[in-house]
Amino acid sequence: MIASLHGRLESISGDSVVLNVSGIGFRVYLPSSTLSSLGNIGDEVSLNTHLHLREDNVALYGFTSADELRFFQTLIGVKGLGPRLALAMLSAMRLEQLTMAVATGSTELLTSIPGIGRKVADRLVLELKDKVAAGLVTAPMVQSAEDNTDVLSVLVSLGYSASEASRAVASLPISSGLSLEEKIKQALGYFAGK
Repeated sequence: MIASLHGRLESISGDSVVLNVSGIGFRVYLPSSTLSSLGNIGDEVSLNTHLHLREDNVALYGFTSADELRFFQTLIGVKGLGPRLALAMLSAMRLEQLTMAVATGSTELLTSIPGIGRKVADRLVLELKDKVAAGLVTAPMVQSAEDNTDVLSVLVSLGYSASEASRAVASLPISSGLSLEEKIKQALGYFAGK
C-alpha cells in the first residue's frame, strides 16, 4: 500500500496532480482545498495517500493532513459512498464543518453538498455520528456545534451554502448566552461585513 508520497509537483489538472517521485509520475486525486494550497509546478510536495483498488480501477487519493485522510477513509466505509463522493464532500466543506455536520446530525448541511441526497445524508449520520463524536472532534467543539445547529439550518434555508453558513457560525462567540434570534442576527452580520 502507498501510504505517503514526497516528490516534485509535475502538473495540476482539475481534480488531480501528477507527483514525480524519483522519476515515476503518480496521478493523485485531491480535494479542491488541498489543490489550491499545494504550491506551484516544480515545488516539493508531501501527501498522505490512500490507494483505492477496484476491479476496474486503481486510484490514489491525497491529503495534506492525516486527519483528512482518516476522515476520508471513514467516509468510504459508509455503504454506498465511494471515494469520488467522499472527495467531493471534502472539497465542498472543511473537515471541521463536515465533522460538525455529522456529529450534530445536520442532514440539511450534508444535503447541500452536490451528490449527497437525503438517504445518503441520513446514512452518514446514522453510521458515523457516534464515531465522529467519540474520536474525531473534541467535546467542546461538538457541544458548540450542537448549540448552533439551528443557526446553520436557518442560514442554509435562507439560501447560503453550507460552507458559507459554517463560516458565519464559526464567527459567533463560543460560549455566549445569546438567543437563537440574536445568533442569527450576528451570523447575518457576518455576511454584511464582508
